[in-house]
Amino acid sequence: MTPPRRRELDESDIRVRPNPRGSRPRTKERPRHDDSTPGWVLAVDRGRYTVLLGGPGEPPVEGRKRVKVQRADPLQVPGQQVTAMKARELGRAGVIVGDRVALVGDVTGAPGTLARIVRVEDRTSLLRRSADDSADSGDPVERPVVANADQLAVVTALADPEPRPRMVDRCLVAAYDAGLDPLLVLTKADLTDPAPFLAAYAPLDVPYVVTSRGGGDAGADDDTGAVGIEGLDDVRARLTGRVTVLIGHSGVGKSTLVNALAPGTARATGVVNDVTGRGRHTSTSAVAVPLPGGGWVVDTPGVRSFGLGHVVPDRIIAAFPDLAAGTGECPRGCSHDEPECGLDAFVAAGGAGPAGPARLESLRRLLRSRSGADEW
Repeated sequence: MTPPRRRELDESDIRVRPNPRGSRPRTKERPRHDDSTPGWVLAVDRGRYTVLLGGPGEPPVEGRKRVKVQRADPLQVPGQQVTAMKARELGRAGVIVGDRVALVGDVTGAPGTLARIVRVEDRTSLLRRSADDSADSGDPVERPVVANADQLAVVTALADPEPRPRMVDRCLVAAYDAGLDPLLVLTKADLTDPAPFLAAYAPLDVPYVVTSRGGGDAGADDDTGAVGIEGLDDVRARLTGRVTVLIGHSGVGKSTLVNALAPGTARATGVVNDVTGRGRHTSTSAVAVPLPGGGWVVDTPGVRSFGLGHVVPDRIIAAFPDLAAGTGECPRGCSHDEPECGLDAFVAAGGAGPAGPARLESLRRLLRSRSGADEW
């Protein structure tokens, strides 16, 4: 009997199960976006980012395929602005005001267009706060506030509402932690003498400016709420050429200062409640505003607490070089506010100079402000 012939197989006999996720092999390599356009985030609003092409102090960058469009500019910022969204590839990485970013997509700025933020460049500074002061208190998550600033202006009213020194102390700690130069801006000096308040901060050598109502240019615009601010030129001189964050309680006059420094900005202003003695929120989000003479200010919403749970004491002490040299004799894990602290002997021996005792007391006051026991 003749054996059956073996059939020749061809490609139709080979069955390949289709890949439900696609036949393209996956790779961890992502696009480098070498042709991206640099930008600087001016404002954030519900997942949409207002971005200035280029950045502060840089020549304007023209968007590709530029078209002439008539669009309103609510921020009154020179240069081309685009609206952007965060690319999915960034994951949970946050984008905040002040971030330098890379943009792809439609960067013409035409109405209805939307660019994509595909990269956040390394930050030179980061102002942060936490909701609570202890990692065990339920919400130790850090809240980034502003990136790439170089100065923090703590705005506080000398009266109406009453100043809260502990809040000012906390803001100074946050400035030292972020590597920002602190600046005290005291408003409403026409209501009370600023000398007693300034005396408490004299050992810290923090620069300050004092403003009051009723002076300045008589022709100021009543709609800005900035009529007759005496000392405005001193404030402007401190802010020119820098990226400054304005922070403080509601009602202390941050938005009023912005309106006076940058006419046409039209930031909303409010009044202080006669019953509670507190201001109410008028600014709802941080926004960067250019100054006519150069420089930027970032107006932030009023805050009623400023958690410092993310700050370690060594970062604060680094801002006191005259005292930092004495920490070598401190025991391991020293809080620098305890009986065994080596700073006491260092200061007593004259290691920090004649101002050493006052400087040490101011340092410890700032360290104590990290606790959550302060009343606002």
